[in-house]
Amino acid sequence: MITLNVNGQAVSVDAPPDTPLLWVLRDYLNLSGTKYGCGMALCGACTVHLDGQPTRSCATPISTASGKRVTTIEGLSTTEADRVSKAVQEAWNKLDVVQCGYCQSGQIMAAAALLRTKKKPTDADIDAAMAGNVCRCATYVRIRAAIKNAATALA
Repeated sequence: MITLNVNGQAVSVDAPPDTPLLWVLRDYLNLSGTKYGCGMALCGACTVHLDGQPTRSCATPISTASGKRVTTIEGLSTTEADRVSKAVQEAWNKLDVVQCGYCQSGQIMAAAALLRTKKKPTDADIDAAMAGNVCRCATYVRIRAAIKNAATALA
């Protein structure tokens, strides 16, 4: 039995310690907002926050997450810097970023983490923070615009 702190709640999971966090979130805890993309930590669809840092949950064993705060897209506005996550989500809606939407939870998690540490990110900051978050619909221009819009709203 492994105890995790997920979205501010302590949960116990009866799973092997090497089970990827992604599968615990989706299959044991029914938190389906975090998506499976590649299974190799290359696409970013599975991004969650581990103690506030964007982390690929498909390649993170639950033993690594034990004792740390895990935040999923479902818990972003309730457990992280609420003002930041609200601004990011509002910018995503305002600029109609989503096309198919599959990658967007990972994109939003990465963007929120960026804006918590960089209040006025440059294009280079955005590129670095969002590197590895793949959008098959190629909404990268709208993603960048939404991040800048959220930063302006937070200023």
